[in-house]
Amino acid sequence: MIYLDSSATTRPSPGAIQAVTHALTEDWFNPSALYYPALEAHRRMEECRQKILNALNAREHRVIFTPGGTYANNLAFFGSVRQDRKSAFVAVTAVEHPSVLACAQRLEADGAKAVYLPVSASGSVSLDAVRQALKDGAQLISVMQVNNETGAINPIPDIVRLRDEMNPSCLFHVDGVQGFLREEISLRGVDMYSVSAHKIHALKGTGALVVSKRVHLKPLIYGGGQESGLVSGTENTPGIIAFGAAIDELLADASLRERMLELKTLLKAEITRLTPWARVNSPENGAAHILNISFPGVNSETLLHALEEDGIYVGNGSACSAKERKGSRVLKAMGLGDRIAQSALRFSLCRFTTREEIVSAALKVSEKAEMLVKYQRR
Repeated sequence: MIYLDSSATTRPSPGAIQAVTHALTEDWFNPSALYYPALEAHRRMEECRQKILNALNAREHRVIFTPGGTYANNLAFFGSVRQDRKSAFVAVTAVEHPSVLACAQRLEADGAKAVYLPVSASGSVSLDAVRQALKDGAQLISVMQVNNETGAINPIPDIVRLRDEMNPSCLFHVDGVQGFLREEISLRGVDMYSVSAHKIHALKGTGALVVSKRVHLKPLIYGGGQESGLVSGTENTPGIIAFGAAIDELLADASLRERMLELKTLLKAEITRLTPWARVNSPENGAAHILNISFPGVNSETLLHALEEDGIYVGNGSACSAKERKGSRVLKAMGLGDRIAQSALRFSLCRFTTREEIVSAALKVSEKAEMLVKYQRR
């Protein structure tokens, strides 16, 4: 098997598996209870909270554990829009993850104002559009750190500067699910930052929202008051402990980004050498682990399944909307036509990807694409 869909999810690492096994056999107690074993489980959960803050150098923030990145994004939106939704004004990029776009659309359906910021041909947000939204009085701006389909990196420091100059009261949320521990970021001026454990070799069902001290959130659900009253329900202690172990492993891998960038560059070079008619959609300065390529004339889902026959697993867009079959809305927002959008595959790497896998995958991709395009030209 060659797995190149790490933006959808990652294989749990040995450290995460060991940590969750220990949590299930030793630290399985309810972390809200008062006896020693429960307090020990709570301590390990707090260690993960601190690891996230340390990894982001976020001394002026706090960590709220959530059931995943989607919940974190929803909490950022609906937890911060405290006033009557009809008077709210939010701005998001046109290429956000479905869990952010759906929040903006829900607020808009409730009577709020929502604007969808255009992106450049390279996939990053237009700073002129951000400037206009701030000038018009946006109360919340949400921009992803790394685009999950193309790997485009947004200029977070520039947006912070604009916000501070033009509209300091506007909250700034960053969806960091695809960037956390793979691309550098400063949270100076970032009010909320979403992360997800299963994108970095921990477990599904665990995430967090990193929140600055100036943000006063309200909960989405009510109950036992866990996570400072913001996410009621017994915490996913095994998932959180595994999250902490995965963070330790990635931080210890000092050459991770350099290695993934080298492999991505090799994959791009091999595919375009073997298949000169393929089109690279990812920007040159994009994230090290994501490569988006179109094979015009070949349906992306058909090619995806052809590769699956040889044990090669890739993506054709956001895993949360991969079954829509409408072509990538992200690529369309970048100004690319249906022919390109409907023939795009996403290759996403991780710390376990090898050079041998990349060379083998590139050859198979070329063979399958050439075969399918010839067949469809008949």
